[in-house]
Amino acid sequence: MDLIFKALADDTRRRLLDILRERDGRSLVELEQAILDSGLEMTRFGIMKHLKVLEAASLVISRRNGRFKYHYLNVIPLQEILDRWIEPLTQKPLARAALDLKAKMEGNVK
Repeated sequence: MDLIFKALADDTRRRLLDILRERDGRSLVELEQAILDSGLEMTRFGIMKHLKVLEAASLVISRRNGRFKYHYLNVIPLQEILDRWIEPLTQKPLARAALDLKAKMEGNVK
């Protein structure tokens, strides 16, 4: 899980994930063009370095098709983070609000 947080800590890697979320299955050339279109200047080598970090964290999966390599967003690690860290934080306030409402309706307000 540390690799996931390390990968997400960088703005450029988050931008690459956003690009893949917009349209999955992009080649390196397509990613490079999308990065340039978004206003960032980065070399192909720089994009490859960021993709390597994202692949190590399992956030991106790459598949070869002929002489091209296509990159796909893998949302499973992100869903695991949501389930473990974020979901409990959103559920607890809702449960507390429900208990407070129940106590108020029953007239047990302190």
